[in-house]
Amino acid sequence: MDINNIPEALSLPLRLKLISCLVNGKKTFNELKDLVEASDGNMSVQLSKLEQWGFITSVKKIDGKKTKTTYEITDYGICMLKEYVELLKKVIMEAD
Repeated sequence: MDINNIPEALSLPLRLKLISCLVNGKKTFNELKDLVEASDGNMSVQLSKLEQWGFITSVKKIDGKKTKTTYEITDYGICMLKEYVELLKKVIMEAD
């Protein structure tokens, strides 16, 4: 990864927040919402994109009469996040 080739999944603050929140384990939609303080609609769109790109997965379960969705970062998502962090470290080191 280089500065001109940052994946779209990591280029929007909300997407980066969502991915970062999942590094420490699975989270439900509501748990993520509380952490990132975004609207339901915006979160739904961004989570769908992240899942489409292979950064996260989701599992939907019926809980009573409601659907409960749980999200988890994929190995690919972790790998890409690590590459992004390494790129940022390199940029900072070159600035000194």
